[in-house]
Amino acid sequence: MSIITNFLRSLLVSIIFSFVAPMLIIGGFLLSVSLLAYIPGFQTVTDAIANPILEFLAIFGSGTPLYGLFVICSTFSVVGALFEIYAYYRCQILR
Repeated sequence: MSIITNFLRSLLVSIIFSFVAPMLIIGGFLLSVSLLAYIPGFQTVTDAIANPILEFLAIFGSGTPLYGLFVICSTFSVVGALFEIYAYYRCQILR
């Protein structure tokens, strides 16, 4: 029974980290770019960087960049869960 609880706990942590990591990376990048816009002379540079990223996210979010970010994070979460299941399976076979 302990093996199943350890596996489920590991799977849950893997799912959470796989969901949060792209959100922090993309969100942190967009936050730093938007803060860079407050420096005089960098407004056009930040618009040239942020707008394509927001348009890319809007494609996956049916027109809303925030929903697009959630779709990408959910996809990463599923991939992280699949990788965790594969790693657990390989670990059990190689014992």
